[in-house]
Amino acid sequence: MTNLRHSPSQQHVEAHLPAAIRRRLNERARPSYLRDFIYGAIDGAVTTFAVVSGVAGAGLSSSVVIILGIANLIGDGFSMAASNYLGIRAERELQLRIRRSERQHIEWHPEGERAEIREIFRQKGFAGDDLDRAVEIITSDVNQWIDTMVTDEHGLALDGPDPRLAAAMTFVAFIIVGFIPLMAFVWQWLLPDTLENPYLWSTLLTSAAFFGVGAGKSWFIERPWYREGLITLAVGGTAAALAYLAGDLIGGLLPK
Repeated sequence: MTNLRHSPSQQHVEAHLPAAIRRRLNERARPSYLRDFIYGAIDGAVTTFAVVSGVAGAGLSSSVVIILGIANLIGDGFSMAASNYLGIRAERELQLRIRRSERQHIEWHPEGERAEIREIFRQKGFAGDDLDRAVEIITSDVNQWIDTMVTDEHGLALDGPDPRLAAAMTFVAFIIVGFIPLMAFVWQWLLPDTLENPYLWSTLLTSAAFFGVGAGKSWFIERPWYREGLITLAVGGTAAALAYLAGDLIGGLLPK
């Protein structure tokens, strides 16, 4: 009798056909901007709600909340996007420098560089004729040789994200999700006296945003959605609580 529990499904079998494998590997070679969106969204919600909480803790008006919140959205959003752009660009420049350096080393000291390839593959478990053959194949193509040195010796990825797209993704996520904490105050400003406690509504909306971003992230990292949602909610909530307490303390010291 076939063990249905451990027998592969048709979908699983089809996923390991040669054509499917090639397609999947080609897709993985494309840079992903998920990380830039997730962390832009989380940072946008955390920092904006921290500003909202600090101002609310100080007992200031909704218009002040909106002004400082929007200023934070634009300023911090651009700063985070610019930092992401510069960081990724620096990694790409580092990889290019290392490639130039490795090419020179291969030209000047080919035997020494070949010995490094041998050691790399020896540590991967190759030995004897298999090791000799692996070294011969890798060093027969200088670009493949350099690729191996970049990834295995220096630990760098060959294909990274476009710094402009990564920065744009970060900025867009920061603005969209970061605006959520301000929505209740904007509503109150447009329609006065329609919300009794805009900070409470802001807290509820932002909590939902924290949880939603964390839960959404879990789909891609294969973690329980409720766990990632609660972790993100806890991080955002802690930042907001600290900001609220700081605003309350400072607001109590300032003259009314």
